[in-house]
Amino acid sequence: MISLLQRVARAHVEVGGVVVGRIGRGLLVFVCAEPGDDEALCDKVVAKLLKLRVFADETGKMNRSLVDIGGGLLLVSQFTLAADVAGGNRPSFSAAAPPDLGRRLYDRMVATARAQRAPVQTGVFGAEMQVSLVNDGPVTIPIVLRPHATPAA
Repeated sequence: MISLLQRVARAHVEVGGVVVGRIGRGLLVFVCAEPGDDEALCDKVVAKLLKLRVFADETGKMNRSLVDIGGGLLLVSQFTLAADVAGGNRPSFSAAAPPDLGRRLYDRMVATARAQRAPVQTGVFGAEMQVSLVNDGPVTIPIVLRPHATPAA
């Protein structure tokens, strides 16, 4: 699973000119599922997002998490994070999960984050979206987690 988080002062996402998700201080996270990803991996990514210490403490050091500051989480599906540009000038997206798996895992991430009582907003899976943000820092961090291979019997 590929995620790209941006620490933001504020962010929102629009679909067809209508704001569908908006947060103040928090994390905007673009999410891309890959073949082989599963629900357990979604849960692991959400745990990482909620606990990652990327917000400043009283001394200015990145020592506080999203949970610590009570910040918002804006999750936006973005299959283009799996782009492969090695073969030419037109990106290939064959490394992205098929849409049905991508939607299922994106929905799982949203549900898991909400179950943790995080203030979660979302984009619309598969829609053309316009995302606006004020990057705070700027802080932009890629997070790439892969499922664990099961040992051979």
